[in-house]
Amino acid sequence: MIGADNQQERLNINWLVGFTDGEGCFHVALNKMPGMSLGWQVLPEFRIVQHERDEKLLYKIKDFFNYGDVRKNHGDRKDFRVRGLENLNKLIRFFKKYPLQTSKRKSFEIFSEIIELMNRKQHLNKEGLKKIANLASKMNRKVKRYLESSETIRQNS
Repeated sequence: MIGADNQQERLNINWLVGFTDGEGCFHVALNKMPGMSLGWQVLPEFRIVQHERDEKLLYKIKDFFNYGDVRKNHGDRKDFRVRGLENLNKLIRFFKKYPLQTSKRKSFEIFSEIIELMNRKQHLNKEGLKKIANLASKMNRKVKRYLESSETIRQNS
């Protein structure tokens, strides 16, 4: 854990926001899960991926937030990952207080809206799930796999 009196080791908030603008990702997966009541799982997460040589930095970020996990990502990469509504709500409060400056801000705003829908349990009904699928399709690079998920949800209505 980074000591509160060690200024050299603590991350600067502005640096962290800028680093997130460049390296962070707000993502919402829609996974087909037959065991779920609607047949779908909504899995929102925040992630920063780095080469394993920068694993210490990922732990500094984890220590800064005091939640999240550092895990193996793929190959020689590691990631800092935040899942779960409680921690994602804390993360959203942080980035609302210290806003992102790049186009990533738009994905963050959509992500925040999805988390708010989940806070209100809207992911547990068909209309809310459709709305989440539609919003998720507008995030990041607008990957159409969410629209396919949304279409499947519409067909099952």
